[in-house]
Amino acid sequence: MPADDITPAGVGAGTANIARMYDYWLGGKDNFAVDRESAEEVVKISQGRVLRGVRLNRDFLGRAVRTAARAGVRQFLDLGSGLPTRENVHEVAGPDARVVYVDYDPVVAAHGRALLATSQDVGFVHADLRRPGEILGHPTVRRLIDFAEPVAVMFVSVLHFVDDADDPRRIVGEYRDALVPGSHLILSHLAKDDFPDRMAATERVYEGASARLGARSREEILALFDGFELLEPGLVGPTEWNAPELALSAEKFAGLVGVGVRR
Repeated sequence: MPADDITPAGVGAGTANIARMYDYWLGGKDNFAVDRESAEEVVKISQGRVLRGVRLNRDFLGRAVRTAARAGVRQFLDLGSGLPTRENVHEVAGPDARVVYVDYDPVVAAHGRALLATSQDVGFVHADLRRPGEILGHPTVRRLIDFAEPVAVMFVSVLHFVDDADDPRRIVGEYRDALVPGSHLILSHLAKDDFPDRMAATERVYEGASARLGARSREEILALFDGFELLEPGLVGPTEWNAPELALSAEKFAGLVGVGVRR
């Protein structure tokens, strides 16, 4: 697939890039002034919650990957992986795991390939998750992932950048249909239920970024788990998902997280 077909508009230093904004919130250095400006707008709108929220989301990723690994899953397909940061999937899953990262952003691709160049069990695919057939058939994916065995497919903080017109439920379903029983779906998504006004204001910030943001209702997010059995405690906030150290937290965040198992 030609690179021009998957390169999003506005990835240069003059346009806020969603991966670099996320990197800024996590305390990284792979961002420009335009990214920091837009990121700080979201910080103000969220009254600082976004800073805590992205770290909790990253912590959820680690807990979910460990949960899948303890269940015997040794293959991970991280869709819309974003810039490499702390506790990347291949670092959490263990030395015998095979991991493929997928992202369509050339900023992410450049960093991802550099990070993973020395690993035989980890690959990076520059592709668009909205094209499941191309990703599932990609040579790097076919080399590292055996779909006759359980796989953990991950959509961590990415599907709220997929427009309704692209039908995220259909997209997730196409990946699901390639999975055998015992496979896992690891997913986090921004919800608009508790903070509708702030989410609407945040969406306006992203109108000028490299991808537009669209939060969804809890019901819409829950529907993405069709064909999977949700593990306890279900679809919940990031402080509630198997994090005893956070169990007494009264903080509320816009994100919902969950892990499902293909039966």
